[in-house]
Amino acid sequence: MSTKKTSLYAIAGVAALAVTLSACGGGSGSGASGGTYDKNATVNIGSVYEPQNLDNTAGGGQGVTEALNGNVYEGLFRLTDAGKVEKQLATDYKVSGDGLTYTFTLRDGVKFHSGKELTSADVKYSLEKVIGKDSQSARKSNLAVIKDVATPDTKTVKVTLSKKSISFVYNLSYVWIINSQAKNLKTSEDGTGPYTLDKWSHGSALSLKRFAGYWGDAATNKEVVFHYYKDATALNNALLTNAVDVVTSEQSPDALDQFKNNQSYKVNDGNSTTKLLLAFNDKAKPFNNVKVRKAVDAAIDNKKLLQSIWGSYGKLIGSMVPPTDPWYEDLTGVNPYNPTQAKKLLAEAGYKNGFSFTLDTPNYDPHPTVATFVKSELAKVGITVKINTITADEWYTKVYQNHDFTATLQEHVNDRDLVWYGNPDFYWGYDNKQVTKWVDEAEAASSTAEQTELLKKVNRQTAEDAASDWLYLYPQIVVANTDLSGYPLNGLNSQFYAYDIKKKD
Repeated sequence: MSTKKTSLYAIAGVAALAVTLSACGGGSGSGASGGTYDKNATVNIGSVYEPQNLDNTAGGGQGVTEALNGNVYEGLFRLTDAGKVEKQLATDYKVSGDGLTYTFTLRDGVKFHSGKELTSADVKYSLEKVIGKDSQSARKSNLAVIKDVATPDTKTVKVTLSKKSISFVYNLSYVWIINSQAKNLKTSEDGTGPYTLDKWSHGSALSLKRFAGYWGDAATNKEVVFHYYKDATALNNALLTNAVDVVTSEQSPDALDQFKNNQSYKVNDGNSTTKLLLAFNDKAKPFNNVKVRKAVDAAIDNKKLLQSIWGSYGKLIGSMVPPTDPWYEDLTGVNPYNPTQAKKLLAEAGYKNGFSFTLDTPNYDPHPTVATFVKSELAKVGITVKINTITADEWYTKVYQNHDFTATLQEHVNDRDLVWYGNPDFYWGYDNKQVTKWVDEAEAASSTAEQTELLKKVNRQTAEDAASDWLYLYPQIVVANTDLSGYPLNGLNSQFYAYDIKKKD
């Protein structure tokens, strides 16, 4: 069965990660193979995630992160493919005793692609752009704790927070540092990364070329071209015919055998953070009733659903937290599949004869297939589902912005995004005062151990409340030609670092 994992409006998470002391312009994922490689190679990358535009604060979507994050734009810090935070454009930082003031020292010798030297004014501009009134950045609320950004000199940035935030440095790894004088960022760029934008042909391809003035280690290849495809079949055919060298995220598990049984290809099963949710509007009847939410959860056979979509790939986790998050626990046993229990809960909630509701469903795979499955499962316990198929843009406006829905399907691609259940104003409307308190306390924690224990409580409570039905965790499958090495395996938060990819002579 063909699937298409597209989340154009990925919702960001909050976390604290250990910040390593190393500073580098590159980092490998799959590991370099032996022998020589072509330093002037063009690496062709196949993807289904074309950017909506090139500005990640203007609804650029998952595709702009995949192509430009780390490749064209960089941050004060970067998130590695293994999930660690490293210093990048910042060489050092200090935190005040009260945890409210961060002072960053910028790297020397960094130039934007236009030739302008990086200064503290550019960092100030970039931070204020993310938290500005018109910003559509998924990180906007994470960074709302920024009270003031000062620039004592050209190499120093002083950020004052309104309250303590243990996740602040982690969240900065998602902020692109942009030339404060740049224009037309929806169609052009001016970053500091190892590549410059060469050409973007809408509906077809986006190419990047090695930046000769890069401050760090030069990209191991001369050019990278992201080729965009509408479906999994076209994507796989491109790989089989050598039109592309690597597929960033395999969309069709049924097609994997043709690569597994071919010595010319390598199938990599990485770690995903993408959760597929049946998200309820917890403020709307009947889903404002916890027993109704638990009944729906118990009525859907998530294991059968996952197998029908992904076969032996993917995982059930029973919550918003994937195994790579520090506060992960297997909570699949909290609301297990049990149609009899579902009927009992419905009766207790006053819906002995069931009810009907509309399920707003994005029109790209696998959502229509999943919606049909959910409809069939819920019919068995007397619940009638009307499927309303909408585009990604319609979903963003109707569901995410206006909260005009009863239930919906959506993917959340980011790691450590459990904390959104602490925000009652988020689109799903979950409002548990104790959970909100734990989330706030976790963000103000003095140690990661304290943060982890508090978020474990949040994880369990949201599962017990069936705040959503977390249907399954996606696999992350990268398929590549064996002539290729150095590509990322996990694509954490949709990023796909291309600068270490090597192609044999």
